[in-house]
Amino acid sequence: MAAPLSREEFEARLRGKSASYHIHHPFHVMMAEGRLTKAQLQGWVANRYLYQVAIPVKDAAIMSNCPDRELRREWIQRVLDHDGYDIGGIKDDGGIEAWIRLGEAVGLSREDVTSQRLVSPAARFAVDAYVNFARQRPWQEAVASSLTELFAPHIHQQRLDTWPQMYPWVDPAGLQYFRNRLTQARRDVAHGLRFTLDYFSQSRALQERALEILQFKLDLLWALADAIMLQQCEIAITGPKA
Repeated sequence: MAAPLSREEFEARLRGKSASYHIHHPFHVMMAEGRLTKAQLQGWVANRYLYQVAIPVKDAAIMSNCPDRELRREWIQRVLDHDGYDIGGIKDDGGIEAWIRLGEAVGLSREDVTSQRLVSPAARFAVDAYVNFARQRPWQEAVASSLTELFAPHIHQQRLDTWPQMYPWVDPAGLQYFRNRLTQARRDVAHGLRFTLDYFSQSRALQERALEILQFKLDLLWALADAIMLQQCEIAITGPKA
């Protein structure tokens, strides 16, 4: 059995997975270059809402399987970030509400977004697969799957930098979700990466498993982008479904 990678080598291997991140997907490249139509951008926002509402569900699933009280106390912030809270007069509407406002900023109604009527079946399948992974696999593996957040701040900053010029019809106030995630994602990465480096460095086999899990999550996000792009191509050819 091969010796475990050093902590530094292991982290470098994890970070090296960035080449598979969906920022490189053709649909996201088109988005960054301003080549999406209004309908296509709306379709992306509508489909990704399904992923947003699944995030606190998968995080709750991780906590329900985790006996480590200290990890749960830190992990629960992820649920609050998305679901929002109103505690002792301190209120935050949360990321799901911010995403709904993004939908309104691109010209969708709240009902368009929250009804999920615009969601592709393939997108739903991909999101359900992630939630089921978090529910059914060991909680340590579910924690490792969160490490796609390593690459998220770059894509959020890219949208903040390019959308005002590429899509000037989008209300800038609706971009708050991306602004929030710049700091939230970095905090989440610090926690998830620390745990992954500690737990999975016990053996080379565990390290390789963590790399497989991260690739699975990257593939899932890529498949989600595939589903959205295919749906938008179908709509362009046949028109929207009644």
